[in-house]
Amino acid sequence: MPAVTSGPIMADGGALVLFSGGQDSATCLAWALDRFERVETVGFDYGQRHRVELACRATLRAGLGRMRPDWAAKLGDDHTIGLSALGEVSNTALTRDVAIEMTQGGLPNTFVPGRNIVFLTFAAALAYRRGLRHIVGGMCETDFSGYPDCRDDTIKALQVALNLGMDSRFVLHTPLMWIDKAQTWALARSLGGDALVDLIVEDSHTCYLGTREMRHPWGYGCGTCPACLLRAEGFRRFKSA
Repeated sequence: MPAVTSGPIMADGGALVLFSGGQDSATCLAWALDRFERVETVGFDYGQRHRVELACRATLRAGLGRMRPDWAAKLGDDHTIGLSALGEVSNTALTRDVAIEMTQGGLPNTFVPGRNIVFLTFAAALAYRRGLRHIVGGMCETDFSGYPDCRDDTIKALQVALNLGMDSRFVLHTPLMWIDKAQTWALARSLGGDALVDLIVEDSHTCYLGTREMRHPWGYGCGTCPACLLRAEGFRRFKSA
């Protein structure tokens, strides 16, 4: 597993982190706080079944601030954007009470078409208004369900389109793109030690079904949905490394 070190502090415009309240986005927020002088967060309410993730965001932000005074000083405003129209046009297992299964097209029915494209477009519009140049997201092409809008090529193409369309110089950062879930846990520990790992276990939410009744070694969730299984296996490998 490659070693992870802190990066240089970047002062050119600050950063906006796509912050859902899940394991990946919490790790990305810590990553951004370690690198940028000013960090704001944005979450999206699109009618997701696991909407409980949005309620985790304030607790995670507060926990990160208590963990390191320098992070608390950098952590700026939080924003929530309502995108109910995305949920209305998405007949998926993340926006409807249906069983999670594979579709004929080879993608799981948890895929919300255009979700990351919409998220990053709205994030860029917000970053434009807030004077933030860097946009950080938890997209990953290593441990993922085949979602095409999580691929590196998609993110690079979108960066070009956003910069052309807004006449700006946004930089889209995806620190998890080429690491798996075990390495994501390791990244969290390298940034904030066991305290950050414990915070993510206790207060983040990644389960697709929104279940927080069952506590597992890796956190809360149903334990059987694809998100829970991926997180559990990653945590097991992280602990055994």
